[in-house]
Amino acid sequence: MSFGQPFLLLTLLAIPAAVAAYAVATRRRARYAVRFTNLGVLETIAAERQWRRYAPPALLLLALATLCVGVARPRVATVVPQERATVILVVDASGSMQASDVKPTRLGAAQAAVRLFLREVPSRLRVGLIVFAGEPQIAAPPTTDRGLVYSSVDALGYFPGYGGTAIGDALNTAVELGKRAVGQTGNAPGQTIAYRLSAPPASVGPHSLVSIVLLSDGAQTRGLLQPLDGAQRAKEAGFPVYTVALGTPHGVLKRGVGPFEQMIPVPPDPATLAAIAETTGGRFVNAQSWQTLRDAYTRLGSELGRVPGRSEKTWAFLAGAAGLLVAAGVLGGLWSPRLP
Repeated sequence: MSFGQPFLLLTLLAIPAAVAAYAVATRRRARYAVRFTNLGVLETIAAERQWRRYAPPALLLLALATLCVGVARPRVATVVPQERATVILVVDASGSMQASDVKPTRLGAAQAAVRLFLREVPSRLRVGLIVFAGEPQIAAPPTTDRGLVYSSVDALGYFPGYGGTAIGDALNTAVELGKRAVGQTGNAPGQTIAYRLSAPPASVGPHSLVSIVLLSDGAQTRGLLQPLDGAQRAKEAGFPVYTVALGTPHGVLKRGVGPFEQMIPVPPDPATLAAIAETTGGRFVNAQSWQTLRDAYTRLGSELGRVPGRSEKTWAFLAGAAGLLVAAGVLGGLWSPRLP
């Protein structure tokens, strides 16, 4: 914990001063004698109420100490939303994503995971969506308009996901979109995105202004760029790529009906996706179940778009001091010394 106004902690010196004043006050001799015939009963009553006598002053001193700490503006280490941060979601919608080894289907699970991610990330974070099969398409430009991104996620089920899997090209499109987003001008939610003609390079490091989250369930089968070539471009731009391999090794896709039905094996390619994450400084998750996929996107949603910072807790200390003062007043009124 740190303090915005540490010199105000000197006000804590008022605590020992108050204790000393209280001790002096309680040791004063009574001016008037109290006539009580049964001293044994009086001693028993006094012993039983001794702790009650000190409880309200102790609470009062604790409230004063809490107030002194509060006015010094205490701060704790935390993570705070990063200004102008952008996350590009890249989702594979190829035909193999219709396999049902991850319920309800791989694509359905991916849509649900992205929705979880959108609920976790800061409201000021810009999120873009790229969908790909044989070639990538920008489903939603980087925006803070969550409604637009949600609609694009819902539309993934209607994407004509045939023609192969172009992971390298999808990564390259994400990198280019991220570069433009770094130079993005302010727009109200729902407005058309405007870009400067010359976008500055993105920050390099673990808290890059742009992060890419790539989900795929298969090996590259089409495209101009190989996956690691796309990863190299992301690395050069300073964009970490977080990859998710979705599906089980024994996943199959059903084609045809009746006697013409075929079971086509569609295993994921975790080795390639892990290499992409390692090359760019991201992380890799091998999601063979909905639970693993859900946890991965929830964790990413709570991490991306944030940077280490400090959160001020003055209000918490002031509220605590007020509560202690109320408790001291109530107990003082209830337990004030009264002779029977």
